Amino acid sequence: MLNVLDKIGDWNPQLFREIKGRLKVFNVVIVVGISLLSQLVLFLYQLREIPGQKYQLLGEYCGLRSSYQKQQDLIQREVNKFNDLLYAAKSAKPVDKVKITDIEGQLELARNKSEDLFKFLSKNYCPPEQIHMQEWWLDHWKYIFMTLSVVFVFVLLIAGTYLLINNLAQEERKGTLNFLRLTPQTESEILLGKILGVPILIYLLVFLALPLHFFSGVSANIAKSHIFSFYSILGGSCFFFFSAALLFGLVCRWLNGFQPWLGSGSILLFLVITLQMASSGYSASLNYASAWLELLSPFQMVNHLFPRVLSSSVNSNVLKMNFFYLPIGKNLITLVGLQLLQFGMWSYWIWEALKRSFRNQNVAILSKTQSYGFIACSQVLTWGFTLQYYDRNYCPRYEDKLCTYDLNYQIAQNLPIIIAFNLILLFGLLAILSPHRQTVQDWERYRHQNISPNHKSGNKSFLTDLLRGEKSPAIMAMAVNLVIVAIPVAIWMLIAPSLNFHQNPANWIQKIDKMRGVLAIVMCISLMLIYTMVAQMVLLMKNSRRTLWAIGIVSSLVILPPIILSMVGMNPREHSFVWMLTSFPFYYVDAYSTPVMLFALSCQILVLALLHLQLSRTIKFLGESATKALLRV
Repeated sequence: MLNVLDKIGDWNPQLFREIKGRLKVFNVVIVVGISLLSQLVLFLYQLREIPGQKYQLLGEYCGLRSSYQKQQDLIQREVNKFNDLLYAAKSAKPVDKVKITDIEGQLELARNKSEDLFKFLSKNYCPPEQIHMQEWWLDHWKYIFMTLSVVFVFVLLIAGTYLLINNLAQEERKGTLNFLRLTPQTESEILLGKILGVPILIYLLVFLALPLHFFSGVSANIAKSHIFSFYSILGGSCFFFFSAALLFGLVCRWLNGFQPWLGSGSILLFLVITLQMASSGYSASLNYASAWLELLSPFQMVNHLFPRVLSSSVNSNVLKMNFFYLPIGKNLITLVGLQLLQFGMWSYWIWEALKRSFRNQNVAILSKTQSYGFIACSQVLTWGFTLQYYDRNYCPRYEDKLCTYDLNYQIAQNLPIIIAFNLILLFGLLAILSPHRQTVQDWERYRHQNISPNHKSGNKSFLTDLLRGEKSPAIMAMAVNLVIVAIPVAIWMLIAPSLNFHQNPANWIQKIDKMRGVLAIVMCISLMLIYTMVAQMVLLMKNSRRTLWAIGIVSSLVILPPIILSMVGMNPREHSFVWMLTSFPFYYVDAYSTPVMLFALSCQILVLALLHLQLSRTIKFLGESATKALLRV
């Protein structure tokens, strides 16, 4: 045992530190006792329902159930029939009393049959040889397997997340986290040691239940490949959520003691919602842009890997799932591979942010260069789930046949999701990449030292600094990210007319010509750059609460104008020019005229130029004032 710990210490000293502090004898005994006792209680709880000598004839596992069920249904239908006849006879005019008396007699006989059958079923029990014990044991193991699967997900993700965030908060308060930052260990070694070591008792709790879980799955005739696929997905989800928990713990230190509760509570809410969707048999078809968010929950894949276990019906939505038209859902390897690839992609960017923010808490969690890759990956994921083959029960009225797969309709339906998701990403990057007053001041003072005396190379270096520099304003970087987001939408708008295979006149995209579509995209980009410049100018203020001011001002510019225009009754179709200057220039774009759009775009560019001029003067003043202050000293 000591040799194993020594090897762990040589490989990852942080993991050795966490294990040494948590694997105490008392803690291990408590965890082992809880795990074994819980498994025993679960097994006995299911065993209490085992069919015995007094098993009902209408019991689920009784072989005579179907025959008695048919008799019960026939008698009940007979009772219902005579009730209807009696009601009709009493409602008829004139009333035939003889007929009513006859029907009442027949109804009484039917009710007597029902009562006799009920007494017979309550006094007699299913013969032992007619009880399907093999089927009962099959369902018994299936319930144990599924219960343990759900418990594994909740215990690992919620308890593990809470422990990791709480551990970071405690180390931050004690000052030991700063000591770890000074050690020669890399960020990856320290953080990986925390992921593997902090929830070590939770891992032990689950590990002791794995034999029962695997045995119950095999006994329930569940394929071993599906069981191991569940283990791989559970491991991938743990790594993703635990990495996100560490990043949340490092970034949101100001939440103090509320931090671990908020992090684990958010994951609990997410898991409860997705579990309800899976267990109820309802799951929105996975042919929409944000399907990746639903797939972040292991329960969606549990419902697919173990059909008719978590819900009463097979989840065919996963089977039909495509990714860029590739039939991912039809093959277990590709489906699990896509799930793990998604966990890996998000985990990669989280770890890039972790490695940057662990050593220096004041630096942006993503650099400008990393933001380009992050935005590009998010677009690939979003558009990959958008572009899928699926049947659609819609046809133009003049066609009799069933139309399937209209690409323009499909993208148009997902466009609001794509826009909302990209706006969240872009505003998030705006908050992350925009430097504050002191950072911009330092950049303006010393940037000339990194520029070559040669004029041409100097311009190139200055542009490179704007695109990749850590301290330069984020205007150029946001412009690049906006172009990356806009390229797929622009390509679709340009080729949309050639994709209208069914000649659907009701498709709104056909009412927009290419020129207006491209102009709407350019207007959105210019408007976002205006918000970026406004936010950057506010962040250059001397006010200590400039971050809150920036959030408030930008939010007001985005939200208030459409609300005010709606309150005063200005219709977008009648006052298109005014609406094009708000945060929704693409609203009713099919009703706008090209000259009006060009004029509105010119106004936006003029505002953008004035803001850029003012921002340049402010930055130059910051650099000059700092230099003069140094000279005076």
